[in-house]
Amino acid sequence: MAEAGKGGDGLVSFRREKFAPKGGPDGGDGGDGGSVVLIATSKRTSLLAVGRRPRYRAENGRPGGPALRAGRHGEDCVVHLPVGTQIYDRERGHLLRDLSSEGESVVLARGGRGGRGNASYANSVRQAPRHAQRGKPGETRAVRLELKLVAEAGLVGLPNAGKSTFLSAVSRARPKVACYPFTTLQPQVAVATVGELETLVLADLPGLIEGAALGVGLGHRFLRHVERCRVLLHLVDVSPGADTDPEAAAQVLARELSSYSSELATRPRLLVATKCEDPAAEERADRLEAVAGPLHRISSVTGRGVKELLAAAWSLVHPA
Repeated sequence: MAEAGKGGDGLVSFRREKFAPKGGPDGGDGGDGGSVVLIATSKRTSLLAVGRRPRYRAENGRPGGPALRAGRHGEDCVVHLPVGTQIYDRERGHLLRDLSSEGESVVLARGGRGGRGNASYANSVRQAPRHAQRGKPGETRAVRLELKLVAEAGLVGLPNAGKSTFLSAVSRARPKVACYPFTTLQPQVAVATVGELETLVLADLPGLIEGAALGVGLGHRFLRHVERCRVLLHLVDVSPGADTDPEAAAQVLARELSSYSSELATRPRLLVATKCEDPAAEERADRLEAVAGPLHRISSVTGRGVKELLAAAWSLVHPA
């Protein structure tokens, strides 16, 4: 809940000095109330700290003073959110703002205006007004915040496709790696070095299964993060011990992404055959390439093809 500050009340006051016992009105205006402002910053990576506070209140404006002194404006309540935060109206459910870039801001609840003092009402007809305006209340708004991952390249694939192993091999990230499905339940972000100077922001996303576009498995929790990635790396396990045939796995990936969003179907992508470490895996990679087209063959364990894949992904993110 965001609550902006109330505007300060205007003042009814008259000059009462030694040589002006019946001076004119000199009541000052009240100050404006503070607003609740949301700002996107890369220094925040989650909404955990924000969610611990149920209410965010801005300061009220101060009332006006005598001798035409205006009241002080209330201070804004500034809330820093991770880049990629989406702000929804809690009551109506519609999207209010998408903070997708560094430094982007939005005034969520605007502070009330300060009231006018009686000096503001003086004119040639009414020279001694005895009324002032009260400050306006600030806005209140209940919102729901959702964080959508922002990354340059997203790793997508069926569970156990080798996404987390690849991420740990090319960066300092240490995602959980295990031999059972859905080891990754939350997106993991890491920065990989490409060449000597360039970097690539990678996201290890939860495993995708058939029916994800309809909410099966992690469903939309997975696919909403895919929308943020500029390039997709489709990782397919071609090892003999894979749970799913490589050709079928590639078809599931393509079908679920296009079912969720037609725009995702045309997103730049690279097909990657993972765990290419023995002749049997090479044979399965050959069959996949014959059906699905050109692919990159990598082994995160031996390092085979990893640098070439990163360079190809970087080229798609930063076309010449």
